[in-house]
Order: sequence, then C-alpha cells, then structure tokens
Amino acid sequence: MQDHTKDPVWKQAIAGSQMLLVAFGALVLMPLITGLDPNVALFTAGIGTLIFHVVTGGQIPIFLASSFAFIAPVIASKGRFGMEETLGGLMAAGILYIFLSGLVRLRGTGFVRALLPPVVIGPVIMTIGLGLAPVAVHMASGRTGDGATQLIPYDTAIWIAMISLAVTIVMSVFAKGIFRLIPIMFGVVTGYVLSAFAGIVDTTPIQEAPWLAVPNFVAPEFSWGAILFMIPVAIAPAIEHIGDVLAIGNVTRKNYLEKPGLHRTLLGDGLATSAAAALGGPPNTTYSEVTGAVMLTKNFNPKVMWWAAVTAIVLAFVGKFGAALQTIPVPVMGGILCLLFGSIAVVGLNTLIRHQVDLAESRNLVIVGVTLVFGIGGMVLGHLEGIALCAVAAIILNLILPGRREAWGKAVYEQQTN
Repeated sequence: MQDHTKDPVWKQAIAGSQMLLVAFGALVLMPLITGLDPNVALFTAGIGTLIFHVVTGGQIPIFLASSFAFIAPVIASKGRFGMEETLGGLMAAGILYIFLSGLVRLRGTGFVRALLPPVVIGPVIMTIGLGLAPVAVHMASGRTGDGATQLIPYDTAIWIAMISLAVTIVMSVFAKGIFRLIPIMFGVVTGYVLSAFAGIVDTTPIQEAPWLAVPNFVAPEFSWGAILFMIPVAIAPAIEHIGDVLAIGNVTRKNYLEKPGLHRTLLGDGLATSAAAALGGPPNTTYSEVTGAVMLTKNFNPKVMWWAAVTAIVLAFVGKFGAALQTIPVPVMGGILCLLFGSIAVVGLNTLIRHQVDLAESRNLVIVGVTLVFGIGGMVLGHLEGIALCAVAAIILNLILPGRREAWGKAVYEQQTN
C-alpha cells in the first residue's frame, strides 16, 4: 500500500481540496437551512478541524464541519431565543463534550456504554431525522422551512425539487469512485441550472458582493433558557462522534479510542464546536462522507485534512462565493433534504437493527415509543422540548426500568455470554 505521508506538499494540497469537495455539500447546506452564514461555516469548519488535529496530535485523518443533528434545535431555538442566544447554547453544547471527555479520562468508556446503549441512541437519532421531515417537504414545495410563506409557485418548485432529489439518488447509488461521494453537489448543480431556466434564481447578490470580504461573524449571548434547551441535544452527536471515530479506525486499522484516546477526540470535537459557535458558525461534527473518501482513496495521511481545513478558511473570505451559495433556490435544497433527513432516521433505525435490540421487550418498547412521540410530537416539559426532551427521557427511562442488559440487544448479549 502506498505511503501518502511522503507525498510532496502540492499533492497533499490537491488531496485536501478533494476532501473538502466531498464535505462541501453538507457543510454549506446546514447553515443555509438554519439562516447562518455559509462563509462563516466554511471558516469555522476549517478552524474546528485544525483545533481537533492539534488536540489529537494530528493522528486521525478526519474532517469536522456543520452538524445536521443540530438543524431542528437551531431553528426552534432561533425562533424562541434569537440567533445570539442560540449560539450561546451551542457553545454550552461544546462544553458538554469537554465535560464528557473529562469523565472518559477519569472513568474510562464504561459509563458511556451504561448511559447510552443502542435503545437510547437509536430512537434519538431517528427523531432528529423524522422531526425534520416537514422542513424538507415545505422547502421542496417552494415554501420557507416553517411552511409559513410560499416563496416559489408549487408547480415549479416540486418538479425542480424532485429532479434534484432524483439526480442525488442516482449519483449516490450508481456513480463510481469519488463521484459517488459527492451526490449532493450534483443534485445542487442540476437543481440550480433548472432553476435558472425557470427564472427563479436572483443573481443580484452575486453581482453586488465583493470578491474579498470578511465573513459575517456573530458574537454569542448567554441565557439559561437557550443553554438548557441545547445541552441535551448534544447527546446524539456525541454518540455519532464515537461511531465516526470507530469507523475511521476500521478503515485505517488503528484503534483511535485507545490512541490518542476517546477523551482527546471528544475534547477536540467539543473545543471545535464551542469555537465555531463563538464566531457565529454551526456546531462541528466528524464527517462520515470524508471517512468514505479516505476509504476510497486509501490516503490515510492526516495532513491531508489540514490542507482541507486551510482551503475552507481561504474560501470563507471569497465574498462572491458565499453570495452564490445563498442564491440556491429553496426547492433545490428541499429535494435533497428529503433524502438527507431520511438518511439520518435510517442511521438510528440501523443502530437498533445492528445490535438486534428486541422491541418485543416491554422496557425497550416503552423507551423507543416514548422517545419517538416526545421528539417528533414536540412535547414540552419546563425548559426541555423536542429532541432535547426525548434524549433526556430516553436516558432516564433506560436507567430506571429493570432489565438493563436487554438495552444492548441480542448481538452484544450473546458476545458477553459466550
């Protein structure tokens, strides 16, 4: 196998640009949906990735960028507390990761397994995806994410959305090589071209934007309401983080949970998320798409991700680039989100299936059922609601209901008894 650590600098820079291209679609889509600045998201993804690599000693070929798990909470929190206080809540979510990393350092990973078995993780992740389904449908129909305003006539919007969705599906299933890893890019480009022909693209912001501009950084403000709302939401992305670190370890055949250690990777992710929120960017998470690209290219050199991060930071200062991203019409994003949000729900479902969690067991049925209804239905109890509430409810139910080992499912139980 070729050793890419000895590649010349120019080759590493090109490989890094390719990794950013793979992450790019999801990276900018999250801020566009939530009303954050995509140029700030590019900058904070770059800074966050560099922070992660410094904390972990540059040992893991991983890229951090905008987390889809936070879309619904950010939209809900923005409507309730405003953008600045929402960013304060997101900084607190990053601090929760830092706290978790300290606990892992002191206690090992055992308490994480006890607190967050598959029967808790699965339905919480499913709730994130299914709870966002109305947002995708509203946008695909030419409306704003909350469905309040019709921006584009329904007949025009729906066919653009469905063609964008179809192209994304075709590329993700039938494309070969690196093209299979950038289906969102193909979907967006196709939808944008169709929208231009339909006359629903306004290019005025691109013409008015300067070539070079400082991203629109926003300082956070802090309130207990927003902080208590956002902290429980961070539980699901923390689990996703552990899964991604295991996945990249499987690809490179190294155990990153031991070296540099889960406490370090969680600390890096937490600092990256808090730093992003401090500048007005979306919370960061490890990107599975980039792990797929590492697997495909067999380029395990972590320095490639440094180049991807630097490229993202440089692009963040191109004013016309950010303006172009903000002219992407709503139905283009809506069509692609029909697939992406559904995919999030399937990740949660797969967590239950992979561990063979028996939903005929009363305790498991209760945990999954209550979690889904609380999360998707938008239940409110005190300061907690939606995904935050369902995450807390799932953890508490798992801790108080008898039959703890059933929470891990048949597959793990059989491994432990053999």
